[in-house]
Amino acid sequence: MLSQEDIPRQTALNRTPWKYPYLQDVTISLIAMPVQLVPIVARSSPNSLLAAAASHHNNSYSRPLSVSGDSIRMPKLKDIDKVMIIGSGPIVIGQACEFDYSGTQACKALRSLGYKIVLVNSNPATIMTDPGMADVTYIEPLNVERLSQIIEKERPDALLPNLGGQNGLNLSLELARAGVLDRFGVKVIGVELEAIERGEDRIIFKETMNRLGIEVPRSTAVYCVEDAEKVAADLGYPVVVRPAYTMGGTGGGLVYNVEELRTVASRGIAASLIGQVLIEESVLGWEELELEVVRDAKNQMITVCFIENVDAMGVHTGDSFCTAPMLTIDEALQKRLQEYSYRIVEAIRVIGGTNIQFAHDPRTGRIVVIEINPRTSRSSALASKATGFPIALISAKLAAGMTLDEIPYWRDGTLDKYTPSGEYVVVKFPRWAFEKFRGAADRLGTQMKAVGEVMSIGRTYKEALQKSIRSLENGRYGLGFARDFNKRPLPDLMAMLKEPTSERQFVLYEAIRKGADLNDLSAMTHIKLWFLQQMKELVDLEEDILRYRGRTIPDQLLLQAKHDGFSDRYLSRLLAVPEKEIRVHRTRLGIVQNWLPVPVSGVEDAAYYYSTYQVPRHFGRESASAVKRRKVMVLGGGPNRIGQGIEFDYCCVHAAFALRDMGFETIMVNCNPETVSTDYDTSDRLYFEPLTVEDVLSIYEEEQPEGMIVQFGGQTPLNIARELEDAGARILGTSVNSIDLAEDRDRFRKVMDRMKIPMPESGMASNLEEALQVAGRIGYPLMVRPSYVLGGRGMEVVYDQDMLERYVKAAVDVTPERPILIDRFLENALEAEADALSDGKETFIPAVMEHIEQAGIHSGDSACVIPPVSISQKNVQTIQDYTRRMAQELQVIGLMNMQYAIYQDKVYVLEANPRASRTVPLVSKVCNISMAKIATQLMMGQHLSDLSLKNRPIPHFGVKESVFPFNMFPEVDPLLGPEMRSTGEVLGLADSFGMAFYKAEEAAKPVLPSKGTVLITVAGKDHSGIVEAARRFSALGFEIRATRGTHEFLAAQKIESQIILKLHEGRPNIDDAIKNGEIQLVVNTPIGKASQYDDSYIRKAAIKYKVPYITTVAAALAAARGIEAFRKSGSGVKSLQEYHADINRAEDAPR
Repeated sequence: MLSQEDIPRQTALNRTPWKYPYLQDVTISLIAMPVQLVPIVARSSPNSLLAAAASHHNNSYSRPLSVSGDSIRMPKLKDIDKVMIIGSGPIVIGQACEFDYSGTQACKALRSLGYKIVLVNSNPATIMTDPGMADVTYIEPLNVERLSQIIEKERPDALLPNLGGQNGLNLSLELARAGVLDRFGVKVIGVELEAIERGEDRIIFKETMNRLGIEVPRSTAVYCVEDAEKVAADLGYPVVVRPAYTMGGTGGGLVYNVEELRTVASRGIAASLIGQVLIEESVLGWEELELEVVRDAKNQMITVCFIENVDAMGVHTGDSFCTAPMLTIDEALQKRLQEYSYRIVEAIRVIGGTNIQFAHDPRTGRIVVIEINPRTSRSSALASKATGFPIALISAKLAAGMTLDEIPYWRDGTLDKYTPSGEYVVVKFPRWAFEKFRGAADRLGTQMKAVGEVMSIGRTYKEALQKSIRSLENGRYGLGFARDFNKRPLPDLMAMLKEPTSERQFVLYEAIRKGADLNDLSAMTHIKLWFLQQMKELVDLEEDILRYRGRTIPDQLLLQAKHDGFSDRYLSRLLAVPEKEIRVHRTRLGIVQNWLPVPVSGVEDAAYYYSTYQVPRHFGRESASAVKRRKVMVLGGGPNRIGQGIEFDYCCVHAAFALRDMGFETIMVNCNPETVSTDYDTSDRLYFEPLTVEDVLSIYEEEQPEGMIVQFGGQTPLNIARELEDAGARILGTSVNSIDLAEDRDRFRKVMDRMKIPMPESGMASNLEEALQVAGRIGYPLMVRPSYVLGGRGMEVVYDQDMLERYVKAAVDVTPERPILIDRFLENALEAEADALSDGKETFIPAVMEHIEQAGIHSGDSACVIPPVSISQKNVQTIQDYTRRMAQELQVIGLMNMQYAIYQDKVYVLEANPRASRTVPLVSKVCNISMAKIATQLMMGQHLSDLSLKNRPIPHFGVKESVFPFNMFPEVDPLLGPEMRSTGEVLGLADSFGMAFYKAEEAAKPVLPSKGTVLITVAGKDHSGIVEAARRFSALGFEIRATRGTHEFLAAQKIESQIILKLHEGRPNIDDAIKNGEIQLVVNTPIGKASQYDDSYIRKAAIKYKVPYITTVAAALAAARGIEAFRKSGSGVKSLQEYHADINRAEDAPR
């Protein structure tokens, strides 16, 4: 049970739908049950767990826990056979991998009911686009033209629009308006098209709410800035700008004056599908509350989850830290919200899941509806994982004609009787990446900025909160001592709290430590007093712990610290002792984690687990080892962030599938609620836990698996692999020593020298003096970076001593153990990479990838193509040879990625990564090889010679293009460089490189123009490189406008262009031309610091006005080739299964 100190008295949660007396009884029974009566309870199904406990308790609990499959009728819509599902496209801020999770669930649900699935998505890193997930899979740009071609070809009977995020909804509406659905007789299921308009169009939504008598904030929808100004003047500032048909608050914001209004309103009108924004009264500081509701065709409705945002109105829900259940909201208010939600969902007529967001003024009791999402959403994924209710799975079944009273429920028979239950608290905490965007203001508002999130489960709020902090993968294991906040005086901290930022919770913690008044903090931040009181209790406990720094902590104090969620790592910092010492001490005292189930609703016999120190563990390995199957743990990647995203989760999921196919019991550990890896049925047992040594080791000791796989979760598991191995865990696949060797640049270089494989000259430095010595030896330009990072974090190209000095002085955490790495930068080199599979002896390389952008652009940001288009066969063979030799030298077992530069026709090794890379899904899809599955087989002892792999010619081209969040950071220069900044990717597939590149750009948006005017303004060093692209643009009939220097160089090459003025040269200039729609494509390489004028305004204007822009000469040439290919042949659509069949035919063809 939740302790009384963790529940505000006014809430009386024991009377809300979240808590049930019999579950409380069952929990007590489990704790009290003798060990001999529970040989397998902890690891058995929730049915047997609850039945055993109920039997022991001898209470009156007699309702059926689930219904057998035989007794369930499985009705479905009889007039449809083939269903089309639209995916959400690339990972962007506001629309992440939660839609891969929901789309995958929908595919599974509908195929289980006998439907054929046609799936369309542009994102190759998704599980849903695997060829076995749907009957027919299209990796194509998501727009009306492509979808129309697919519909004409496949003739689906129905379209399911509400599982592909905002893109899915918008495209479904566009297809209907274009007449495509009527023309081909496609029925929309799950949500009526009118319902999308009722939920998304701000005017229609407001009218619907008025008819229902449910209040919305005072507002008016407008279509131009002038009208926005009039409405704002009437309402009074501040006002909120909300664009229609967008996600993540894209284009919107809270504005305090007319100048800000003009900027945000014009941006919002441009972002909206219908050019409409709502100018709305501000409810800043009100409570923000969400409900997830599910409705079926019989108008039966259930509330899956009640979510309370700890951050008040004014911070986008995607950026808000929140809890489930609602912890400070009384039962009467929850019932009112539920009643309103049911009325809204009934009026909108959505079948399946809907998210409803409310604002509540605690002073007056006024409730207003902020918005609804008539689809699965980010909150749906959170609610699903928080409650064990798979919303997308159930929504898909309901869309197919099933009803809630026909779907099993583990506790009360069928889902129409569902109410949220659970003796635990869930906390969601966002993950931001402001450090990746130099110049971006760390300010949270109504436009979402987070790139990922974590979810934690604990018995109390405090335990769950602390678990969420150590899940974030940002080097923090507790709330205190973040950055230098503890050294700052209280007035400075109070000033920092005036506006919400990504650091707010950490600043609050230190302000409380320094004696800030909680009432003042609540008034300033609008965070409710109860949450601040909980934080103060943690601060007070921490201060007690600090009194024993350097001494042995009393047993009772250690027990209290563990009950309240303090991690071993954080305690070791507070007490100045090694983490291992804390672990040994508490284990000796019997202070160990116990794992409790979260039962899954709507399916038979499923649960996943969370840990707590608050419930004693009366059973241990005996229960875990009762299952006789061999077991393997897979460590996930934690929260999405730039540099480590969905691609690694893809690998973890395939590892789980492969292990299951081999007869192993799979144990997944992860803390990201958006992912497929944390779906209830991806693994045999899921632990929703932080990826720290403490948490992982506890699970390992409990489960006693044969070993754990760490090479699929990105840098997250690798960072703790050494400590896990030292503590006795067996690491499967490539050894930790080999992983460390590849990361240690000094040791790695010595290996390269011994093997006579060339690398750019390099050195390491732990201070400025050493850095200058290395630079003097190697010469400029240099590539500099920290050690042990993913995504090029902190990586820069420096061209002279001034830049090097600035970099070293700004670097943090540089020590002799973690030095700065300095390499000679091979300017204008061609970059390539190879993913390989190895069993320690043999190595298989399915493809070599060629980067479109030249050296200096991070591999995760560069477009790349399979197979290579300009690398000579000799150099391809050299790359393959070096890759094989390195795999053998490092004794790689599983996956490896090698990065190369080709400079003056010589191949150089840049780095080796003996782990999964972000290109694994790309290679798998383009080459029809399940890389992660085969790597798992190799780790479990199989040999490449057993698998009969052959290099096969690839008769098509696959171009990966990266997608960036610069529209969410309009103040940031969208330049590419060595530090990764993309959030996602798309894939263009075609029979020619040009067409594949065009489709990749079409999918990434905005689409390359087929005619019009190209602006070319490039740095002097790029003049010679731009000639071929400019010639091609001219030959294609494009008018070329160029700045003076570029114009004069093109004229010397006999390429015609018109001069255009730079910003400082007069009017009309580049900025005017872009704003006036006179430019259809921008080619602009940065002038750099040699110029006294900033040219970033060109790139920022292109983003603002949705003009395609290119910042490298290599990409400009590829774009010209793409436009040429499109103009010559247009483009059809082809399924992934057809592309794969072409590979088989090419292999069988006589040579």
